[in-house]
Amino acid sequence: MPGGCATGVGSWPGGDPREAAATIVGELADLPHLVELPERGVGADLIGRGAALLVDLHIDSTPRGYRFASRPGAVSRRARDLLRTDVDALDEAWQNAGLSGSDRLVKVQAAGPLTLAAHVELSSGHRALTDAGAVRDLSASLAEGLDQHVAEVRRRLGARVVLQLDEPSLTAVLDGALPGVSTLNTVRALPEAEAVDLLDTVINGQSVPVLVHSCAQPPALGLLRRTAAVALGFDLSTIGARQLDEVGEALDAGKRLVLGVVPPAPPSAPITWRELAQPGVRLVDQLGFGRETLAQRVAVSATCGVAGASSTWARRALQLATDVARAYAEEPEALSFD
Repeated sequence: MPGGCATGVGSWPGGDPREAAATIVGELADLPHLVELPERGVGADLIGRGAALLVDLHIDSTPRGYRFASRPGAVSRRARDLLRTDVDALDEAWQNAGLSGSDRLVKVQAAGPLTLAAHVELSSGHRALTDAGAVRDLSASLAEGLDQHVAEVRRRLGARVVLQLDEPSLTAVLDGALPGVSTLNTVRALPEAEAVDLLDTVINGQSVPVLVHSCAQPPALGLLRRTAAVALGFDLSTIGARQLDEVGEALDAGKRLVLGVVPPAPPSAPITWRELAQPGVRLVDQLGFGRETLAQRVAVSATCGVAGASSTWARRALQLATDVARAYAEEPEALSFD
């Protein structure tokens, strides 16, 4: 994971994978990513995309979302076809940019095991998270599927790959805040030790560096620091005084950070890269780390996916993230906000 660079979280507006891939490859020189286009519907959202990567596990749709199925059906096939289309589009954009075989870096994303288990149902209608055996099977299946997916992207692009696990439901899983099928069927809070073990099952099953991203408020940084992930991504605006020590401990532990500083939708008033750069600078200053940390161990992104934004703002968000990252990489010591 390089520092001083910009990347995207994952989701993107619209439904044209070729246009999206060309935009991402063109705008993000240092760390482009395989985009997700949830506007295409069933199978294209975070959970459907993650389920498409499972090995020997299949899904179907329900009025509430997704459920495990005994055999492959239309929903499983659609999710895998959409993923294949997206990889094809990235491959084409990579070739058109003259990057094939260049050993450049690219990022792929998928829902992490805890978020998948929180949102995919068992045949009984209960969340998979309520069955410890089902969660272990899901984690092992996801680890294998992601390893195959990463290998394919690496082979087709001739690129180095970073894997991002998205865990937006992590804090709710740990807090026992997910509703059950009824008031009598609650979803237990998952102990942190179990959560770390499940995450590490997937992380340690990969041959590439793994970043865990969570846009939960607040993100469970203390837990994520204890995983095998090399980098942690989060919305910087959710970090209050109570989480500052956790950020410092993550840096002390050698983790890299992906700071979400660009809003996923246009703010009410125009905003500049200097305004967006300020919180990251103040963060490392307050924690007592040298400004060179921004260039060496910090990347920049939007706070969350930009699927809900207009294409105009989505492109602007990439430009702002790139400008902030460039300032972190080139002149962190010179940045002043007085």
